[in-house]
Amino acid sequence: MIDITTTAMTSTISPEYAIGEHRGSEVVWRLSWLPTHRLTHEQARAGMELDEILSDPAVVYDERAHLWAADLATRVGIGVDRAVLLLAQRLAERMYREDAARETDEEDERAESILAGWTYRGPSTTGARSRHLWA
Repeated sequence: MIDITTTAMTSTISPEYAIGEHRGSEVVWRLSWLPTHRLTHEQARAGMELDEILSDPAVVYDERAHLWAADLATRVGIGVDRAVLLLAQRLAERMYREDAARETDEEDERAESILAGWTYRGPSTTGARSRHLWA
């Protein structure tokens, strides 16, 4: 289902969205997965519907859904194969960011557990005597 306001369209199925930008007296829409295209309200809605169809694994073998997706892609001004690639790329980018964040969190937790109990007491004065040996 697509939720539509005067400046945004969001999906209950997908994280993709559309934003309406006021340009003088007109509103130009941009899809999160197709940001370089300036779209009308109808085209943005078609793009959101296309995203929802392509995000639904239940319609993989549904011929009517494929035809509907092709029609929606035409309304947006791209081919359905291009839409599939762009949406897959966005999904991969989100998954990569989540994995990177998860790895960073795990590394931080490991570092905290390794350093537990150690405290920093300011600059060390040990080794000052030996510094001249290395000069």
